[in-house]
Amino acid sequence: MKLKNSFSQRRSLGQDVFEYLKNAIIDQTIEQGQRLVESKISDMLGISRTPLREALHKLEREDWIEKIPSGGYMVVTLTKDDIEHTFGIRSVLEAYAARLAAENHTNKELIPLEKKMKEYQKCLETKNSDKLQKINTEFHDLLYSLSGSPKLIKMINQLRAQISRFRQIILKQIAFAHKSNQDHIKMMDAIKKRDGDAVELLVRNHIIKGKTAVLSQLTKEEEEKKSA
Repeated sequence: MKLKNSFSQRRSLGQDVFEYLKNAIIDQTIEQGQRLVESKISDMLGISRTPLREALHKLEREDWIEKIPSGGYMVVTLTKDDIEHTFGIRSVLEAYAARLAAENHTNKELIPLEKKMKEYQKCLETKNSDKLQKINTEFHDLLYSLSGSPKLIKMINQLRAQISRFRQIILKQIAFAHKSNQDHIKMMDAIKKRDGDAVELLVRNHIIKGKTAVLSQLTKEEEEKKSA
């Protein structure tokens, strides 16, 4: 785990450390099952234990890490059951949010969505895969915000930790990144037509494709570790 000593002059130190560690988990700089040792992290970052513990407690609350009996924390490992359950819940919540978005949006509210689609397309064309996950997340956040249901959006956001990790895995697969772009175009077309049935089915199928891609990638990584 390589971390930069870049936190000494920050105002919101605990939040900055949280974001840094979270992103390291998402991009797998810190791997699944890896133990986090407070003393080593605080030394590498050049910070005291107080903001680090604040960050670790928040990571635990949001299900990025878990306490271990021997002391300290470990990065949560994604199991097949975790993936099945999370994607199952997502398929229901996000498909319903997309239906509401199709029914409730104004034409003006679609402009930011179209902008994100163009940004995503440009990244694909220039092979700038580093930004794909961020743009993809922003696209989905904008889409679900059009549902007009704060309670539904809150429920979706409670899965944000798992969703972020899954998107990182999925969008590493360039073929799937292109399929995702095609799905977004179809979703937008259905939303413009205010076709709630169509966009609900599109989003549900889109999420199930993502589940298949994640399971496939994790199986591949497990086989590579066994053969190493």
